[in-house]
Amino acid sequence: MKFIIATIKPFKLEEVREALTSIGVRGMMVTEIKGFGSQSGHTEIYRGAEYAVNFVPKIKLEIACAASMADQVVDTIQKTAKTDKIGDGKIFVLDLQAALRVRTGETNEDAL
Repeated sequence: MKFIIATIKPFKLEEVREALTSIGVRGMMVTEIKGFGSQSGHTEIYRGAEYAVNFVPKIKLEIACAASMADQVVDTIQKTAKTDKIGDGKIFVLDLQAALRVRTGETNEDAL
């Protein structure tokens, strides 16, 4: 099993969710986060005053899937979330040691 963590731009969330659902992803966790990478934030003007925005709003997706499906999930996120502009995000793939469905007690891939 694999655990995929992806950060994407907020306006891409629904498009990515639909694409992942269409390839068979049955669930994901979504968190609103703030962060910075290469872009190191930016400046904005509010009521005539310029101020620095050091952290940029992002969406974090967390997806547990079968190892055989991980490459397809990563490829789908990458293609769907891409805008060709700085700040499109990152995708991390980790090995998932175990999973357990609380309601039924199913484990590992059966729990996904």
